[in-house]
Amino acid sequence: MRLIILDRDGTINEDRDDYVKSPEEWVPLPGALEAIARLNHAGWHTVIATNQSGLGRGLFDMAMLNAMHLKMNQLLAKQGGRIDAVFFCPHTPEDQCECRKPLPGLMELIGERYGVELPEVHLVGDSLRDVQAGAAAGCKTHLVRTGKCGRIDDAQLAAMLKHLPGTQVHADLGAFAEAMIREERKLRGVTGETDSGFGALG
Repeated sequence: MRLIILDRDGTINEDRDDYVKSPEEWVPLPGALEAIARLNHAGWHTVIATNQSGLGRGLFDMAMLNAMHLKMNQLLAKQGGRIDAVFFCPHTPEDQCECRKPLPGLMELIGERYGVELPEVHLVGDSLRDVQAGAAAGCKTHLVRTGKCGRIDDAQLAAMLKHLPGTQVHADLGAFAEAMIREERKLRGVTGETDSGFGALG
């Protein structure tokens, strides 16, 4: 199985300082759902790993979280894409759990659930803690310049990357998808495999 782990808020949908608390507040970033669909069509499975401390803070309940993800999946289906599963941490920092990013607990759970080697898994997020969690789990890490990473300047980004060796940076989820598909096409070209119909780049 080829697996990509995606952060949610700031990577797939708009981030909010006051938390995304309802389906109405869950607004996809431009091109993000199309990017997931392209990755799916190119043979990658996609799952989400997200901190949702709003649950622990009492800002919304499980029914509301499920309603947000129902909206996400319905919009994704219109693009021909899907998220296989959503793994979330409901805890606040004070809970001192093992699953809240930047700790790698969610990624380790995903690896166990899917039976994949995490060094072969790509993780994409918009914040330092996303990439720290992925790196701690041994994943290949990627930053997108949306959400939190979209609010820092180039100097701040460069300083951050000094602590994140090997992390690739992309403008957004669409740019990440295109980079992945181009790399896969290059590898297929080397091996002589056909890429007919593979991850159409339009």
